[in-house]
Order: sequence, then structure tokens, then C-alpha cells
Amino acid sequence: MTPEFEALGIPLSQRGSLTNESMDIMRELWSNEDPRYSSSRWDFGDLKFSPKPSQAVSGTQSVPLWVGGNSTGALRRAGRRGDGWHPSGVTAEEFAIGRQTVRELAEAAGRNPDELAMSVRVEVEAHGGPSSERAADRSRLPGHDPAGMVAGIAAYRDAGAEHVALALNTGDVERIGELMQAIAEDVIPQFR
Repeated sequence: MTPEFEALGIPLSQRGSLTNESMDIMRELWSNEDPRYSSSRWDFGDLKFSPKPSQAVSGTQSVPLWVGGNSTGALRRAGRRGDGWHPSGVTAEEFAIGRQTVRELAEAAGRNPDELAMSVRVEVEAHGGPSSERAADRSRLPGHDPAGMVAGIAAYRDAGAEHVALALNTGDVERIGELMQAIAEDVIPQFR
């Protein structure tokens, strides 16, 4: 992530405050007929933004903003500002702990924690192992074993996940098709 921030001339240390402001700006644009915002980074008014989202979050026109990540800042942001939490590569146990933290932070901020969506992204091993060096240290589901996938997804559900995004990280299109078919036939039906 550092090279992306450097290319924009923004120190990585500002990513949290930049994300917070960006969330505020999106909500301002989506919910107000005459949006206005002023900060040291941005200052706007006297403009229109359209079309507005058709959905509502907590009674206000908005697109739900799910916060990704498992850092202290991400958990804090999800609890205080987000409409959901969506970490990637955490174990079911880590998810349960993070979920509880997000709920406590939401409650401390005067928010109803039951209104937050709880989601997780987990890699499905396409070729019997992690898809990259980075994925080697992250939680994964066994792509060769539908029963193992079911057990893994059930563990996330039991930890409080309402949504599980399965990442099929491979450039092998044929294998992606095989995994999608196995998931559709042998995994998804177990959760209906």
C-alpha cells in the first residue's frame, strides 16, 4: 500500500484520517441536496450531486460503508463510523474477537451494534495451498474438500459472520470454474 500513497504524495500515516474524511464526504454527497464539506484537505459547497442512492442506512440515503481490515484503527473505524466490518484472512476465532471489539466500540459511540453488518473474506485454496506469500500467513479454506469448506464457513457463521466472501485467487480459469461449481453444488446448499 505504501507505493500507492507515495504516488499520490500522501504519507501512509495519514491513511486513517483520509479514510475517515472520505467516508464523511461520501455520506454528505449521498444524503444532502446541497452538500457542503470543509477541512484542511477539502472544501466544497455550492454544488449538486446526483443521483442519490436509492437505499437507506439508519434512515438516511446512503450506500452501506463496510470497513475492511483488522488493525486497531480499522476496528475503531468500523465500530464508530462504518455500517459493517469486513476483514480478510482472519481465522474464525480472530473474527469473533474482532466482531466483539467492533460491537463494543459501536455501543460506546452510542450506536446500535446490531445494525452493523458482519462479513469476512477468506481465500479458497485453488491448488492445495496459499495463492501467494502474503496468503501463506492468512486463514484459508481447502478448495479440494467441500466438506472442509462447509466446516470452515460454519465456523465463521458461528463466530458471528453474516456474510462470507470466498476469494478464488488464481489465474487458472478452468480451476475457478471447477471451484465455483463445487461451491454451488456442495457448499452453498448446506447454508440454505
